[in-house]
Amino acid sequence: MWTSIAKYLLRTKVHQDCSRTLLQAQNSKRSHQKHFSLSRRPWQHSMPGTTQMAQAFNMSAAIHKVETLEANQFICVHWEDGSKSLYPSVWLRDNCQCPECFLHSAKACKLLLENLDVNVGAKDVTLAQREKKVCIVWPDDHTSEFEAEWLKKRCFSEQARAKMQEELFLSERQYWGSDLQLPTMAFEEVLQSDESAYKWLATLKRTGIVLLTGAASRQGELLKLGQRIGFLRLTFYGPTWQVQDKVDANNVAYTTEKLSLHTDYPVLQFPPGIQLLHCIKQTSTGGESEAVDGFHVANKLKEQNPQAFRILTSTYVDFTDIGVDYCDFSMQSKQRIIDVDEKGEVVRINFNNATRDTVFDIPAEKVKPFYAALKDYVDLLNSKDNKCIYKMKPGEIVVFDNWRLLHGRQSYEAGTEISRHLEGAYADWDVVMSRLRILRKNILSRK
Repeated sequence: MWTSIAKYLLRTKVHQDCSRTLLQAQNSKRSHQKHFSLSRRPWQHSMPGTTQMAQAFNMSAAIHKVETLEANQFICVHWEDGSKSLYPSVWLRDNCQCPECFLHSAKACKLLLENLDVNVGAKDVTLAQREKKVCIVWPDDHTSEFEAEWLKKRCFSEQARAKMQEELFLSERQYWGSDLQLPTMAFEEVLQSDESAYKWLATLKRTGIVLLTGAASRQGELLKLGQRIGFLRLTFYGPTWQVQDKVDANNVAYTTEKLSLHTDYPVLQFPPGIQLLHCIKQTSTGGESEAVDGFHVANKLKEQNPQAFRILTSTYVDFTDIGVDYCDFSMQSKQRIIDVDEKGEVVRINFNNATRDTVFDIPAEKVKPFYAALKDYVDLLNSKDNKCIYKMKPGEIVVFDNWRLLHGRQSYEAGTEISRHLEGAYADWDVVMSRLRILRKNILSRK
């Protein structure tokens, strides 16, 4: 059967259902996966991503004809634009949109999987409502109806699936080094304007860092951003936390010493995805912030030292943090310094030398090679070509991707009074992406 299907796909070019415009968009997407260019500043565009979203499936969704294949195990939709899409019958039955099978108020499937026949085939297939809907009658006489546009967006071709995944997850990244000019936006505009909030979050997702200006120089401003996206993440250091020189500091950040490049909270099984830092008071000398695109540098390491990259993506490192703050805590985790997905793409950096444990759960003979690999990565991170250095001013808020960026701070002098004060907070990528999708939908609905 599968040989026949493969031949049919080749003959009818099912996988060419997406238009030439869509293919060009894919090529354009790949071209952006390069070193960040100062001439390309997406945060200055009126609406980053919305044009592509509006055009993502801006092609004919009218159906020319529909037919069943391979003993009704597949349904092929022939579109009026000449393309074709192939849908497995079991998938169509599983995703029936009728009130009996789908709870529209919750957009949730009601059909129980134990009641699904994986060998189900369509009994009858017809077109309705001027070729805008496919009607399927199943062997038990249950009827399913599918809108043409709904089907078109869920085409199983490689191009259509890639486009839908990009629309859902906005995976495009723009890598950068020391030439980065911080994307900057106005704090109040982000709070008041959906368009500005969308640009903020879309730029954060793509570039990994955004600087907001014009906030008041007092505690509590981060709570407003938390409400803008949904809510902040509570950790053992509280809903927000104060970065300043403290006696008997329970965290190295609460000192005046240099902070080496790190990500926050690798000691948690799921570290916060977003970090927010609000400058309330700044020291006159020292205290400059540092940021590095950890994904970009990890890709450099992969090119220059594949063995080191392999070690850092396969070795689990112990992290620990014990103390008292919002409440008492004793945290422990095991993380790989560089996390990759099933395709080998970097998806998260987990590195904080201050909380790396003395316990190391690997054979003794693998310890030195690990240190050599980690040292190579750290040396690359600290290269002047990769590091962006900036000094925050009171009223500025930097928001960055804690899974992607490593950040640090230069030392400053201690005084009799507190000379530098930042308020910090965390948010999760799930919350941020949820708000991003809602903002995008609301903005597109007004166009």
